[in-house]
Amino acid sequence: MCVELLTYADLSARLKISREAARALARRRRLPRSRRDDGKALVSVDFSELRYTPRPRCGGGADHIAASMAKTEASEPLPLRWNGVLDHYFDAFSVREPVSTSLENASEIEAFKAEIARLEAMAADARADFERERERADRLDVELKQAAAETTAANAWVARLEEEVAALRTGRSTAGQAALRLGHLAAAIVGADRAARR
Repeated sequence: MCVELLTYADLSARLKISREAARALARRRRLPRSRRDDGKALVSVDFSELRYTPRPRCGGGADHIAASMAKTEASEPLPLRWNGVLDHYFDAFSVREPVSTSLENASEIEAFKAEIARLEAMAADARADFERERERADRLDVELKQAAAETTAANAWVARLEEEVAALRTGRSTAGQAALRLGHLAAAIVGADRAARR
């Protein structure tokens, strides 16, 4: 954990962002701040914990416009001329690449149809896998709920049996009651065993 004391200018240079962005980041992350002797603000930054990637600027439209203008200027000028009449109008909008023949189009269409058929087959396989896994998950869910119910019932029986054993050990009951309880206990165990076998 290496903490550095940096000014906003140093932080902005280190993160390659503006000073205002560095100040906003320090405020947003609530980084500890202090003042130097000359009055400049210092920010305590632990770069091992600070994972920051600058966001792209929102006003990036100017860059797209500049790139588009450069691309337009680099391309050859349009063959439009104005001599009182518009000459070469159709040349400006003509396609410069050769038009593919119908045979090439047909082969491309067949290739696309084959690709579509392949993707549909993959989707059908994935759907079948999904359905199979969903059925398996449903079965496991039913088994889990059944096991939870059996565990709850077994815990209830254990609690009841522990109470019976505790009553028998303390000797609070007479011999006749103890024998009766012991008979009920044996009957309960046999009943639970039969229910578990079903």
